[in-house]
Amino acid sequence: MSEYHIPVLLNESIEALNIRENGIYVDLTFGGGGHSREILSELSTEGKLFSFDQDEDAQKEAEQIENPSFQFIAANFRHLKKYMKLYQIKAVDGILADLGVSSHQFDTPERGFSTRFEALLDMRMDQSQSLKADDILKNYSEKELHKIFGMYGEIKNAKTLAQTIIRHRSEKAIETVEELKEIAFPIAPKHKEFKYFAQIFQALRIEVNQELEALEEMLVDAVGLLKPEGRLVVLSYHSLEDRLVKNIINSGNIRGELEKDFYGKVIKPLQTIHRKPIVASEEEIEQNPRARSVKMRVAEKI
Repeated sequence: MSEYHIPVLLNESIEALNIRENGIYVDLTFGGGGHSREILSELSTEGKLFSFDQDEDAQKEAEQIENPSFQFIAANFRHLKKYMKLYQIKAVDGILADLGVSSHQFDTPERGFSTRFEALLDMRMDQSQSLKADDILKNYSEKELHKIFGMYGEIKNAKTLAQTIIRHRSEKAIETVEELKEIAFPIAPKHKEFKYFAQIFQALRIEVNQELEALEEMLVDAVGLLKPEGRLVVLSYHSLEDRLVKNIINSGNIRGELEKDFYGKVIKPLQTIHRKPIVASEEEIEQNPRARSVKMRVAEKI
């Protein structure tokens, strides 16, 4: 588990789920199985855990778990509702999602997720899909590139970056990590080049995997699937994810707009458990730098 992926806020997230030993739970991001194994250790033989992951490497990790309460689902979590219907599950006691990229994905050079290694620009979480990061750089228009770098990377000079990519690709296709970094370096803020590269990679990764669209679909379905007093626990790693999670908890919808019934009463299916998001301790950050940016939000179905 530690070699594949170090779970962030492991104890805090398991505690937040408020696990009942005979309950039904969903781990939407299996990864290396750290969270799933902890959930299973709290369940009796009458309990059930469904774990999702679209990554083939995660599926191989899941095959090591021999527990009758465990069911692995090789799919994107945007299909939560469909698979619960398939397994005849009408409601669950808790849902956990540790968003973003696993340590394993970042640390496997050929996957192309990291700025640290030279590799082809891939970034697919589901390696059976066709769209890769280099396809975006080769084929997207300047307007489309401007949009994804601005929205998903929150890059201030997104238009300049888009123009730079268009200019360079007319001479040679941009296919590797180092080629992209070399092109972006001259327009990166001085002494903040690493952060700039990380923002570019985040934008490409989100577009390749349709991460925000998938998250929106999952959050809406999760609210409907929870039992009364069921818990939703989500770990986010950047503001775009966290904003969607906060909206669904505070208002019951992705837009963050409060809705009222015929009598003017606010329709709010969830209540927050902690007023502020839970963050990692300095000790955990020292052991696992990936935990530095995490925000965990916990809500309960009313």
